[in-house]
Amino acid sequence: MTSDRVDYDVVAIGCGPFNLGLAALAEGVDDVDLVVFEERPEFRWHPGLMFDEALLQVSFLADLVTLVEPTHPLSFLAYLRDVDRMYPFYVRERFHPTRREYEDYLRWAASTVDTIRFGHRVSAMTWDPSAERFVLGVERSGGTLTVAARHVVLGVGTEPAVAESLAGLPADRLLHTSDYLHRLDDVTSADRVTVVGSGQSGAEVVLDLLRRNTDGGPAVNWLTRTESFAPLDYSKLVLEMTTPAYVEYFHGLAEATRDELVARQWRHYKGVSEETLAEIHDVLYRRELCDGLAPVELRCGVAVEASDVDAETGDVVLTCRQRDTGRRFEHRTDVVVAATGYRQRVPDCLAPMESLVRRDAHGRYRVRLDHSIELDPAVSGQVFVANADLHSHGVAAPDLGIGAYRNATILNTVTGREVYRLPKNTAFTSFAAPR
Repeated sequence: MTSDRVDYDVVAIGCGPFNLGLAALAEGVDDVDLVVFEERPEFRWHPGLMFDEALLQVSFLADLVTLVEPTHPLSFLAYLRDVDRMYPFYVRERFHPTRREYEDYLRWAASTVDTIRFGHRVSAMTWDPSAERFVLGVERSGGTLTVAARHVVLGVGTEPAVAESLAGLPADRLLHTSDYLHRLDDVTSADRVTVVGSGQSGAEVVLDLLRRNTDGGPAVNWLTRTESFAPLDYSKLVLEMTTPAYVEYFHGLAEATRDELVARQWRHYKGVSEETLAEIHDVLYRRELCDGLAPVELRCGVAVEASDVDAETGDVVLTCRQRDTGRRFEHRTDVVVAATGYRQRVPDCLAPMESLVRRDAHGRYRVRLDHSIELDPAVSGQVFVANADLHSHGVAAPDLGIGAYRNATILNTVTGREVYRLPKNTAFTSFAAPR
């Protein structure tokens, strides 16, 4: 076992699309020494939901760099040129790449950026006031690395969330949508499969199950507490709420107002694409012409309040409530797929610094407009967050289209100058009251 110490200007923890984009943009800044630590052995992006036909919900322009630096060598168009797929993409005439293609682009970029360290887990992080540096313990194959950094960027992402009403089910009867393709044997061997929750991932799982159903597969049930199987609101002026102009407006609002808006705006980032909903309806229509198929049932406005396994029959029993009428009923199935979203992953490495982190009344980071979190005034370094700022920056926070802008903002902040010129004209809508 060996122990070393190295110094960097910026350490980014986690290598998802946002920190990968940060590393890509930092390569063009000579006086920023940045490294990305990722505990996984390689770059992967939602492998459990990598359906061949699934489309990205944003334009290819929402790549790692283009929206602030369109001539960057790690743009999506540069990737297409490198893999010799430029003309096929042009003739295809679709702005939205497939999810599989976008992951291939991300893996291509990750293989090009030489500042990413896979197989490196940041286990602890403290502040050294004498050196004015964050000190990180990094576990890797063959030893432990001690790293000092002026600034840190947390990009640890989210983790699957299972509703409390489902969490007590046995592991062989419950899976999250994020594991769907990894658990296909459990799904296809069942007689009845129930998807609880909607959103894009839930709809894609239902679409796959319906296609299997028409080939003689299991019965399919889809339950969601929302009042409808709601489409993603992708209208043009609504999309302006994912622009920097709206982010700046939203950040200036009172905390209670921001929370109220996020709750109301769920369709801007949690809805289902209209194309997916249309495909689901097409499959439902086609199966009307088939005989002998296992039944299919879709119910919206249904809250699942409890779950158990019937000891006599072996059925999974969901206790449900129809929200409009309050009527309760039992739903029986064999396997439950939880399409119940994701929650912010809590970085364990930050625990030694907890007393220095300032949080709001709900225990969330207090995040400044430049995406740094508020720390004790004695800490001169800055900790930035990527996609942990929905409560402070609004519905744009998880959107890939804000990634390059956020990363350019972070790099401008740590350097103290405008290394990347940020766009000023980002929305036609004026969100604030006139002055």
